[in-house]
Amino acid sequence: MARMVPPIKITADEVNCLIHAYFEDSGFQHSAFVLRAEGQLSSSPNYAKHIPRGELVELLSKALLYAEVEAHWKGNSMTANCKSSFSLLERHVCSLDPNGTGLNGPNQAAQPMEVDQQAAQPQANGAVGMNGTADSVAKRKATTPAADEAPKEKRARTVPPDDNMQVDGVATPAVKQTQDQAASSSASSEPAESKKPSKPKRPQGPSDDVTPANVVSLLKGHKTEVFVCAWNPTKKNTLASGSRDTVVHLWNVPDSKPPATAVPPKIGPPMTLSYPSQSEPGDLTSLDWTQDGSLLAIGSYDAILRVCSTSGELYFSHTQHEGPIFATRFSKSGRWLLTASLDGTVCVWDIHEKKLHKQFQCHKDCCLDVDWLTEDIFASCGADGKIQIMSLAHARPPKTLIGHTTEVNQIKCSPSRARIASCSDDRTARIWNIEDIVYNRPPNNDVVVLRGHSDTVSSIAWSPVVAEGEHEILASSSFDGTSRLWDSVTGDCLRVFQDHKRHVYALAFSPDARFFATGGADGWLHVYDVKARQKRWSWYAGSEKPGIFEIDWQQSGNINRMALALESNQVGVVDVTRVPLLQ
Repeated sequence: MARMVPPIKITADEVNCLIHAYFEDSGFQHSAFVLRAEGQLSSSPNYAKHIPRGELVELLSKALLYAEVEAHWKGNSMTANCKSSFSLLERHVCSLDPNGTGLNGPNQAAQPMEVDQQAAQPQANGAVGMNGTADSVAKRKATTPAADEAPKEKRARTVPPDDNMQVDGVATPAVKQTQDQAASSSASSEPAESKKPSKPKRPQGPSDDVTPANVVSLLKGHKTEVFVCAWNPTKKNTLASGSRDTVVHLWNVPDSKPPATAVPPKIGPPMTLSYPSQSEPGDLTSLDWTQDGSLLAIGSYDAILRVCSTSGELYFSHTQHEGPIFATRFSKSGRWLLTASLDGTVCVWDIHEKKLHKQFQCHKDCCLDVDWLTEDIFASCGADGKIQIMSLAHARPPKTLIGHTTEVNQIKCSPSRARIASCSDDRTARIWNIEDIVYNRPPNNDVVVLRGHSDTVSSIAWSPVVAEGEHEILASSSFDGTSRLWDSVTGDCLRVFQDHKRHVYALAFSPDARFFATGGADGWLHVYDVKARQKRWSWYAGSEKPGIFEIDWQQSGNINRMALALESNQVGVVDVTRVPLLQ
């Protein structure tokens, strides 16, 4: 007699791989590293398998839906009208009170409903499934499971978009909405054939009817998700892109000759710089060119710093860091290079000498970003919620900026070099005065706190041009699906843009400051007019792996274009000169 194969099989290795993927999606890199080492996942056959973003959350959500069917299969008045929610950590008690206080009032405990374990098995044709598709993923960040909890996950969770997202308030938890929809569908007695057909998927391309469909050239060559991209500041046709598998491509992208032709220029195969990681994930996190465009610094999860020339040759590399490198920044002169790492340190590299100049222990936890204030003073931010102002001449920080209540995701120095902007998981952005450090003026410790986002503030950007007599403008984007423009002096929110249906990952101003663009997990690129504060143009990346992770906008002479790092393993190049709505 043939041996029966169990219909359901769950192995510890599969669970470990799911938890490892959740840790990486959530930005818990140290926890992921420990689990990977202790669980020996690198040698597991499951480790190389593709685990969709938010897979663990989706499976747990399905388990909750099954628990709902199990508890409510009896069609009595209590189960039909139950208002009590379901939780992973609490036993469900049916109640007519949405707050779960029970039938007899708040002072009497509700009685748990007995469940017939055998009869509660759902029929094969009545299985309850999720109602949406997985959100796309970012490099580090994401959304909160509920509006009143502190940010936990660092990437997008697996829930459908919430069309009722509030702009200035708290977003409605989408997981609960999905459960309610699925529960109501499971209670229906209609056969599966009578269900409405799903909506056709929106095709890739512009949202308007006047922009040519080929205005975006898609560069194919990467085999995994493209996380970063950067135009060379002097060799205008050179574009660098980096992907999950530690591969950097250098593309030669010819510019369109004026007047813009109907056919985009042909782009040949890239120069490939491949640095396979032997044991660690090799996701590329940062690409930064020297101002003269001669060298490219590459940050990666494998903790190895690499600096390459435009010809593709490795200028030098180093393994000083003990954790993933999250940011690389050249100084204006190109002599110094900063690297920020999960190990909590910032390394300053002497590029001419090809060696480590000094390593600063800036943060107790991981260091997430760095930026230069002057040629020898820089700032760093980390998961400890602090911003450290450091000088190459001193081992200790001359100034520490404290105010954020949890990790600080980005810092950006203003064009005037007088202030720093920061954004955090605490749902705020902040403006700090650093004139005493940069210009040796009297200290001004006033902090402008920008409040309004209802989720992690993932990105910030200063407007590169400031009109005479006006205040500097800051843009912010968040996992609440919105982006905002702020007066950086008064702290006033100038406009809220709510066009994205999922997390906003990327944010960039045009160099002339006329526009700023956002890209998100929903696959949309939106371009806004800064002065009019209105959306001007949109482009959709497609329904399969739609995420837009990074935007780099290039303007020079007749050149006006954006580079997009796409989850679909491609690099997008948007020829802005051929978009009628942006002229």
